[in-house]
Amino acid sequence: MPHVFWITIVGVLALLLAFTIAGAVLRVKLGADNATISNMNQRIAAWWVMIAVVSGALWLGPYATLFLFFICSFFALREFITLTPTRAADYWPLVLAWYVVLPVQYLLVAFHWYGLFAIFMPVYMFFMLPAASAFAQDTTDFLERNARLQWALMVCVYSLSYAPALLLLPLPHYFDNNGPLLLFFLLVVQSSDVFQYVCGKLWGKHKLSPLVSPSKTWEGLIGGGALAICLGTLLHGLTPFSPWQAAVMSAVTVAGGFIGGLVLSAVKRSMGAKDWGVMIAGHGGMLDRVDSICFAAPVFFHLTRYFFALNT
Repeated sequence: MPHVFWITIVGVLALLLAFTIAGAVLRVKLGADNATISNMNQRIAAWWVMIAVVSGALWLGPYATLFLFFICSFFALREFITLTPTRAADYWPLVLAWYVVLPVQYLLVAFHWYGLFAIFMPVYMFFMLPAASAFAQDTTDFLERNARLQWALMVCVYSLSYAPALLLLPLPHYFDNNGPLLLFFLLVVQSSDVFQYVCGKLWGKHKLSPLVSPSKTWEGLIGGGALAICLGTLLHGLTPFSPWQAAVMSAVTVAGGFIGGLVLSAVKRSMGAKDWGVMIAGHGGMLDRVDSICFAAPVFFHLTRYFFALNT
């Protein structure tokens, strides 16, 4: 990995250490039973683990990183399916989802087979999954059941797989591998979530969508989004982008991530759930943490491929 990668990691860890110290101080001053401070400290502790895991995967190389995202897709898909009503007739579509669609999608990324990777799920699986369901001869809520499964796979597997797919892009005059680019994308999309949360807590007064996501405010979106764009601009050295291009790509990433979080909040609330799961303390489930990545990754990938990659 280039020096800029490790400098960025050290900077992230230093910032996280500062938040950890601040959280400890606030815990002493406000008391251990303060719900807001307790939740914040849980989030910070989880971030230590997540940053260590992602950094380790990027250091180990593209296949380790790909496997990490495969695991993330597995748990995100499990959370989505767990909240989704199924019937006995859904057995074979679910078997196809877990044992064919999920592994094949990531294998296509590993093989750098972009032509099939991009259409395998939205074309071929779009027809095969409902066909398997139709052979079960159960028409009860047929459209709804299949739509839920298609949605789960498109969000948790197809869209999320576009993040590690950044590693396969042939970028001229760039580093030996695309790990720094993936790090840039993850830092922008995740910092946007964090900055929006912090700005919303500090200055949020005007609810953005109270029935879908009560914690989201206009102040949080504007302030947090602006900070994430500034961060992305400063980190342009991780990318093949110029500073102004990094700012534009960061803005697109922030917008995609925000929409992803809002849409998936609407989905889970429509199923009567506050969080997708309890896997990550302070954050909820895996899908609560990667929802913004799922919507931002395909857009970021295709813009980078179209404007910055070699013609393939």
